[in-house]
Amino acid sequence: MAGAKTARDKPAADPRPVQKPGRTAWIFLLIVVAIGTAIDLASKTIAFNTLADTPVAINRGDVIDATELQALIPKHEPTTIIPGVLDLQLVLNPGAVFGIGAGKRVFFIVATTLAIGFALFMFARWTGRRDRLAHAAIGLVIAGGLGNLYDRVRFACVRDFLHPLPSVKYPFNISTPWSGREIWPYVSNLADLWLIIGVAVLVVFLWRGPRDGVPAREGDAES
Repeated sequence: MAGAKTARDKPAADPRPVQKPGRTAWIFLLIVVAIGTAIDLASKTIAFNTLADTPVAINRGDVIDATELQALIPKHEPTTIIPGVLDLQLVLNPGAVFGIGAGKRVFFIVATTLAIGFALFMFARWTGRRDRLAHAAIGLVIAGGLGNLYDRVRFACVRDFLHPLPSVKYPFNISTPWSGREIWPYVSNLADLWLIIGVAVLVVFLWRGPRDGVPAREGDAES
């Protein structure tokens, strides 16, 4: 029949879930962001107040004028929490995660702001009200971005203190262009950890695809 529609004529299904995150999901997101950001900033403050022999105060003007950033931190021995697993050591990072792009503060401030905006867009448009794991992951990404953004604006650098796998080397004299012989030569912070965890969870979420949405019942929009 001329008026009959075939499967080929059907419009493509909207990949986004029908039920958008409601008020409860937004509150949950804000709680994750607030707690994650607070823990990151508090951990940095505690580390810089306790790991060296004297508390280390970072001044933005000194950071901008410094030719050797690490000279602003008094020499101190790493604090071993678990041998071969985790050391604590104060480092000032002028770049992004793992020190990438050192010296490009304005670029990273703008990039971080845009990334936070995209994370909020992703939350509002690509997740449903029951995607709590994705909501938590997005909250961690935003918290990590805010924690390091605060440091870049306030101190013109990022305060790092976590060194996983200190001095652990690849077997058989293996080396890589990005880390040399050491498996993990980078010193980071909890904001970086939040970012890594959040992005990893979101990759899985996007790979699996959003669940088929069920049309929201009356009153579900606020749940």
